[in-house]
Amino acid sequence: MGRSRRTIPEELLLLALDPTTGTTAQPQSLDLGLAGAQLVELALAGRIAPDGDRIAVVAPRPTGDPTLDCALELLRRRGAPVRAVHWIGGPRLGLRQTYLSHLERCGMVHAVAGQMCGVLPTTRYQATDTEISREIKARLDNAIRTGVPPDPRTAALAALAHAVGLGKHLYPGNEGRSSRSRLRDLIRHDPMGGLVAHAVMDVQNGVAAQPRRSPAPSPGRQAAAGARPAPEPARGVSMQPRRGPMARAVAH
Repeated sequence: MGRSRRTIPEELLLLALDPTTGTTAQPQSLDLGLAGAQLVELALAGRIAPDGDRIAVVAPRPTGDPTLDCALELLRRRGAPVRAVHWIGGPRLGLRQTYLSHLERCGMVHAVAGQMCGVLPTTRYQATDTEISREIKARLDNAIRTGVPPDPRTAALAALAHAVGLGKHLYPGNEGRSSRSRLRDLIRHDPMGGLVAHAVMDVQNGVAAQPRRSPAPSPGRQAAAGARPAPEPARGVSMQPRRGPMARAVAH
Protein backbone atom coordinates (compact mmCIF):
# COMPACT_ATOMS: atom_id res chain seq x y z
CA MET A 1 0.00 0.00 0.00
CA GLY A 2 1.64 3.19 -1.13
CA ARG A 3 1.94 6.30 0.97
CA SER A 4 1.00 8.65 -1.87
CA ARG A 5 -2.59 8.48 -0.64
CA ARG A 6 -3.71 9.65 2.77
CA THR A 7 -5.56 6.99 4.71
CA ILE A 8 -9.10 7.46 5.96
CA PRO A 9 -8.00 7.55 9.64
CA GLU A 10 -5.56 10.35 8.78
CA GLU A 11 -8.22 12.31 6.90
CA LEU A 12 -10.78 11.86 9.65
CA LEU A 13 -8.30 13.21 12.21
CA LEU A 14 -7.39 16.17 10.00
CA LEU A 15 -11.09 17.00 9.64
CA ALA A 16 -11.47 16.94 13.41
CA LEU A 17 -8.52 19.25 14.11
CA ASP A 18 -9.57 22.81 14.87
CA PRO A 19 -7.22 25.13 12.94
CA THR A 20 -7.65 27.89 15.53
CA THR A 21 -7.29 26.04 18.83
CA GLY A 22 -5.26 23.02 17.72
CA THR A 23 -7.64 20.72 19.61
CA THR A 24 -9.67 17.84 18.22
CA ALA A 25 -13.44 17.96 18.06
CA GLN A 26 -15.44 15.12 19.62
CA PRO A 27 -12.34 13.44 21.15
CA GLN A 28 -14.16 10.53 22.79
CA SER A 29 -16.15 9.45 19.76
CA LEU A 30 -13.21 10.29 17.49
CA ASP A 31 -11.22 7.48 19.09
CA LEU A 32 -13.98 5.06 18.09
CA GLY A 33 -14.10 6.59 14.61
CA LEU A 34 -10.38 6.06 14.10
CA ALA A 35 -10.73 2.36 14.98
CA GLY A 36 -13.61 2.15 12.51
CA ALA A 37 -11.68 4.07 9.85
CA GLN A 38 -8.92 1.47 10.07
CA LEU A 39 -11.46 -1.22 9.20
CA VAL A 40 -12.66 0.74 6.16
CA GLU A 41 -9.10 1.32 4.98
CA LEU A 42 -8.26 -2.37 5.35
CA ALA A 43 -11.41 -3.26 3.42
CA LEU A 44 -10.49 -0.87 0.59
CA ALA A 45 -7.04 -2.52 0.54
CA GLY A 46 -8.69 -5.92 0.09
CA ARG A 47 -7.48 -7.31 3.44
CA ILE A 48 -10.83 -7.67 5.19
CA ALA A 49 -14.46 -7.95 4.12
CA PRO A 50 -17.85 -7.66 5.84
CA ASP A 51 -19.57 -10.90 6.82
CA GLY A 52 -22.99 -9.81 7.95
CA ASP A 53 -22.30 -7.58 10.95
CA ARG A 54 -18.88 -9.16 11.36
CA ILE A 55 -15.46 -8.49 9.89
CA ALA A 56 -13.50 -11.32 8.28
CA VAL A 57 -9.84 -11.31 7.25
CA VAL A 58 -9.58 -12.40 3.61
CA ALA A 59 -5.94 -11.53 2.83
CA PRO A 60 -3.60 -11.27 5.85
CA ARG A 61 -0.58 -9.97 3.93
CA PRO A 62 0.76 -6.63 5.24
CA THR A 63 -0.29 -3.34 3.69
CA GLY A 64 2.99 -1.54 4.42
CA ASP A 65 1.30 0.84 6.87
CA PRO A 66 2.51 -0.14 10.39
CA THR A 67 -0.60 1.06 12.22
CA LEU A 68 -2.99 -0.66 9.82
CA ASP A 69 -0.87 -3.81 9.83
CA CYS A 70 -1.05 -3.93 13.62
CA ALA A 71 -4.85 -3.83 13.42
CA LEU A 72 -4.84 -6.46 10.67
CA GLU A 73 -2.68 -8.79 12.74
CA LEU A 74 -4.97 -8.39 15.75
CA LEU A 75 -7.95 -9.27 13.58
CA ARG A 76 -6.12 -12.28 12.15
CA ARG A 77 -5.34 -13.58 15.62
CA ARG A 78 -9.02 -13.66 16.45
CA GLY A 79 -9.24 -16.69 14.16
CA ALA A 80 -12.92 -16.06 13.35
CA PRO A 81 -14.90 -13.07 12.07
CA VAL A 82 -15.43 -10.50 14.80
CA ARG A 83 -18.45 -8.26 15.23
CA ALA A 84 -17.66 -4.73 14.11
CA VAL A 85 -19.25 -3.29 17.26
CA HIS A 86 -16.99 -5.45 19.46
CA TRP A 87 -13.86 -4.50 17.55
CA ILE A 88 -14.60 -0.78 17.60
CA GLY A 89 -15.66 -0.91 21.25
CA GLY A 90 -12.50 -2.73 22.31
CA PRO A 91 -9.58 -0.92 23.96
CA ARG A 92 -7.57 1.23 21.55
CA LEU A 93 -5.30 3.01 23.98
CA GLY A 94 -3.30 5.79 22.37
CA LEU A 95 -4.72 5.37 18.85
CA ARG A 96 -5.46 9.07 18.43
CA GLN A 97 -2.00 10.01 19.71
CA THR A 98 -0.45 7.42 17.39
CA TYR A 99 -2.03 9.13 14.40
CA LEU A 100 -1.20 12.62 15.64
CA SER A 101 2.44 11.62 16.01
CA HIS A 102 2.35 10.09 12.54
CA LEU A 103 0.91 13.27 11.03
CA GLU A 104 3.64 15.23 12.80
CA ARG A 105 6.36 12.99 11.33
CA CYS A 106 4.80 13.47 7.90
CA GLY A 107 4.94 17.24 8.35
CA MET A 108 1.15 17.72 8.21
CA VAL A 109 0.87 19.01 11.79
CA HIS A 110 3.26 20.40 14.36
CA ALA A 111 3.04 20.12 18.13
CA VAL A 112 2.60 23.25 20.24
CA ALA A 113 3.36 22.94 23.96
CA GLY A 114 1.15 24.82 26.39
CA GLN A 115 -0.41 24.75 29.83
CA MET A 116 -3.92 24.24 31.13
CA CYS A 117 -4.90 26.61 33.94
CA GLY A 118 -1.29 27.77 33.93
CA VAL A 119 -0.14 24.51 35.54
CA LEU A 120 -0.89 21.31 33.64
CA PRO A 121 1.24 20.76 30.52
CA THR A 122 -0.73 20.27 27.32
CA THR A 123 0.07 19.69 23.68
CA ARG A 124 -1.94 21.07 20.80
CA TYR A 125 -1.47 20.15 17.16
CA GLN A 126 -1.65 22.82 14.48
CA ALA A 127 -1.98 21.95 10.82
CA THR A 128 1.13 23.03 8.91
CA ASP A 129 -0.81 23.27 5.65
CA THR A 130 -4.49 24.08 6.07
CA GLU A 131 -4.95 23.55 2.34
CA ILE A 132 -4.89 19.79 2.96
CA SER A 133 -7.80 19.99 5.39
CA ARG A 134 -9.67 22.32 3.01
CA GLU A 135 -9.19 19.84 0.17
CA ILE A 136 -10.58 16.99 2.28
CA LYS A 137 -13.61 19.01 3.33
CA ALA A 138 -14.13 20.18 -0.25
CA ARG A 139 -14.70 16.55 -1.25
CA LEU A 140 -17.46 16.29 1.33
CA ASP A 141 -18.90 19.65 0.27
CA ASN A 142 -18.98 18.53 -3.35
CA ALA A 143 -20.77 15.28 -2.52
CA ILE A 144 -23.29 17.16 -0.37
CA ARG A 145 -23.87 19.95 -2.89
CA THR A 146 -24.12 17.95 -6.13
CA GLY A 147 -25.87 14.84 -4.87
CA VAL A 148 -23.65 12.77 -7.16
CA PRO A 149 -22.67 9.46 -5.49
CA PRO A 150 -19.13 9.99 -4.16
CA ASP A 151 -16.24 7.59 -4.52
CA PRO A 152 -16.02 4.89 -1.80
CA ARG A 153 -13.31 6.69 0.15
CA THR A 154 -15.25 9.94 0.36
CA ALA A 155 -18.49 8.12 1.15
CA ALA A 156 -16.82 6.21 3.99
CA LEU A 157 -15.19 9.38 5.32
CA ALA A 158 -18.57 11.12 5.30
CA ALA A 159 -20.19 8.20 7.11
CA LEU A 160 -17.54 8.23 9.83
CA ALA A 161 -17.61 12.02 10.16
CA HIS A 162 -21.34 11.81 10.80
CA ALA A 163 -20.96 8.84 13.18
CA VAL A 164 -18.46 10.60 15.46
CA GLY A 165 -20.45 13.83 15.52
CA LEU A 166 -18.27 16.03 13.32
CA GLY A 167 -21.29 17.37 11.44
CA LYS A 168 -21.74 20.29 13.84
CA HIS A 169 -18.00 20.98 13.69
CA LEU A 170 -17.90 21.00 9.88
CA TYR A 171 -21.33 22.57 9.25
CA PRO A 172 -22.26 24.58 12.37
CA GLY A 173 -25.42 26.46 13.23
CA ASN A 174 -28.87 26.50 11.70
CA GLU A 175 -27.41 27.31 8.30
CA GLY A 176 -25.53 24.01 8.35
CA ARG A 177 -28.56 21.88 9.22
CA SER A 178 -29.30 20.75 5.67
CA SER A 179 -25.62 19.96 5.06
CA ARG A 180 -25.51 17.85 8.22
CA SER A 181 -28.57 15.97 7.04
CA ARG A 182 -27.02 15.30 3.63
CA LEU A 183 -23.76 14.25 5.29
CA ARG A 184 -25.72 11.61 7.18
CA ASP A 185 -27.39 10.44 3.97
CA LEU A 186 -24.01 9.71 2.36
CA ILE A 187 -23.75 6.62 4.58
CA ARG A 188 -25.76 4.63 2.07
CA HIS A 189 -23.16 5.01 -0.70
CA ASP A 190 -20.56 2.68 0.84
CA PRO A 191 -21.65 -0.61 2.47
CA MET A 192 -18.49 -1.04 4.54
CA GLY A 193 -18.47 2.59 5.60
CA GLY A 194 -22.12 2.29 6.57
CA LEU A 195 -21.52 -0.89 8.57
CA VAL A 196 -18.64 0.69 10.48
CA ALA A 197 -20.42 4.01 11.01
CA HIS A 198 -23.46 2.28 12.50
CA ALA A 199 -21.16 0.20 14.71
CA VAL A 200 -19.49 3.39 15.97
CA MET A 201 -22.89 4.87 16.83
CA ASP A 202 -24.01 1.61 18.46
CA VAL A 203 -20.95 1.62 20.73
CA GLN A 204 -21.67 5.21 21.77
CA ASN A 205 -25.30 4.34 22.51
CA GLY A 206 -24.46 1.07 24.25
CA VAL A 207 -26.39 -1.00 21.70
CA ALA A 208 -25.23 -4.61 21.40
CA ALA A 209 -22.13 -3.83 23.41
CA GLN A 210 -22.24 -7.25 24.99
CA PRO A 211 -23.92 -10.59 24.25
CA ARG A 212 -27.15 -11.29 26.04
CA ARG A 213 -26.92 -13.98 28.69
CA SER A 214 -29.62 -16.56 29.36
CA PRO A 215 -31.13 -16.62 32.85
CA ALA A 216 -29.23 -18.87 35.23
CA PRO A 217 -30.91 -22.29 35.54
CA SER A 218 -32.24 -23.45 38.87
CA PRO A 219 -29.99 -25.82 40.88
CA GLY A 220 -32.24 -28.76 40.00
CA ARG A 221 -32.21 -28.10 36.29
CA GLN A 222 -28.49 -27.34 36.39
CA ALA A 223 -27.77 -30.71 37.96
CA ALA A 224 -30.00 -32.52 35.50
CA ALA A 225 -28.61 -30.88 32.41
CA GLY A 226 -25.01 -30.75 33.60
CA ALA A 227 -23.55 -27.47 34.79
CA ARG A 228 -21.78 -25.43 32.15
CA PRO A 229 -19.59 -22.41 32.75
CA ALA A 230 -20.99 -19.03 31.76
CA PRO A 231 -19.73 -17.84 28.35
CA GLU A 232 -16.75 -15.54 28.47
CA PRO A 233 -17.18 -12.02 27.06
CA ALA A 234 -15.72 -11.31 23.63
CA ARG A 235 -12.08 -10.37 23.95
CA GLY A 236 -11.60 -6.61 24.19
CA VAL A 237 -15.21 -5.96 25.26
CA SER A 238 -15.76 -4.95 28.86
CA MET A 239 -18.68 -6.56 30.65
CA GLN A 240 -18.70 -3.91 33.38
CA PRO A 241 -21.83 -1.72 33.48
CA ARG A 242 -21.40 1.88 32.41
CA ARG A 243 -23.54 4.89 33.02
CA GLY A 244 -24.62 7.45 30.51
CA PRO A 245 -24.61 7.03 26.70
CA MET A 246 -21.15 8.49 26.12
CA ALA A 247 -19.67 6.62 29.07
CA ARG A 248 -20.50 3.39 27.29
CA ALA A 249 -17.93 4.13 24.62
CA VAL A 250 -14.78 2.32 25.73
CA ALA A 251 -11.99 4.73 26.62
CA HIS A 252 -8.91 4.59 24.50
